[in-house]
Parts: sequence; C-alpha cells; structure tokens
Amino acid sequence: MGVLDGLDKRDIRDLLGKGWLTHDGLWFYHTCRELGMEKANALNRAAIKSLAPIEVGRAKRTLGIRKERFDTFDELMDFMLAALELTLPDSVFQKIRFSSSSSCWIHWDWEEGQCFAYKGMKQIGTIDRYRCGVMYRIECWLESLGIRYSIYPTINGCLMHEEGMCRGEIRVFL
Repeated sequence: MGVLDGLDKRDIRDLLGKGWLTHDGLWFYHTCRELGMEKANALNRAAIKSLAPIEVGRAKRTLGIRKERFDTFDELMDFMLAALELTLPDSVFQKIRFSSSSSCWIHWDWEEGQCFAYKGMKQIGTIDRYRCGVMYRIECWLESLGIRYSIYPTINGCLMHEEGMCRGEIRVFL
C-alpha cells in the first residue's frame, strides 16, 4: 500500500493547492523585491494568461469533458465551479461564492477581507499597487474557453482594498 492510498482526496488537493498558492505568493514577493511592483504585476498577469489554457484543458480532461465548447450557461457554470473546486484548497474555495440568477450572469462575492491575494499583498505592504490576478484568472479561463464576456466592475487594482469588498458580475455571451 502506497502513501496516497491512506489519504483523503481533499487532503491531497489541499496540500497541492496550498503549495501552489505559497509558491505563487513567494514568486510574486521576490519578483516585486527584485524588479519592482509594476514588473511583478505585468509578469504575474502574463503567467496567468499563459497558464489559463493549460489549466482549462487539464480540468476538462480530469472532469471527463470532451467537447470543445459549452452549449449552455449551466454547462459552463458547472464546469467553472468544478474546476475551481479541483484547483483551490478548501480554505480558499469556501471564502468565495459564485452564483447565477439568470442564464448569462455569474455573480462572485468574496467574504470580507478573505481573498488570499488581498491578505498576502497587504502582508507584504503592496496592496495599494497590486493588480488583481485572482479575477483576472477567471477572465483568462473564459477567454481560453472562447467565451465572450463583460465584467462589472472593471478591475484595475484590488477591489477589496479600494472598495472594502470584492464582488461583481460577469456577463457571458454564449
């Protein structure tokens, strides 16, 4: 019997997810220290955009989705929620809510002060200059899926820092 046989799947996912988040945060921190905040933001967004099609493809394969495009909003929403649950540790996934009230709107809402990126950027003293990579990642996933969308509010910095909350809506056009 191997070590994985005795472990719960959620514990494995959390270990890997937390490892990824820690690496991501430390990469950003060291890049910021070495090259400055503007360059760290630009490189972070470039990495997210490059990674999105890979992540989407892997999530589709893992979930057994063989189709290229989603035919309905419900299929898209189910995929997005499942992909996020696969990717994020419970400690993060439980802090953000995604919902829909119609067949074209995705609503998101982080618990107050609980976005992992907000907390990390605040801790290293760069929150006032941080450009959100978390919701940008969702946008890049939609682009990778070939889905046109609009997002409100437009996110340039960190909504949690600027507005005291991070919530909004994404309208998708299937």
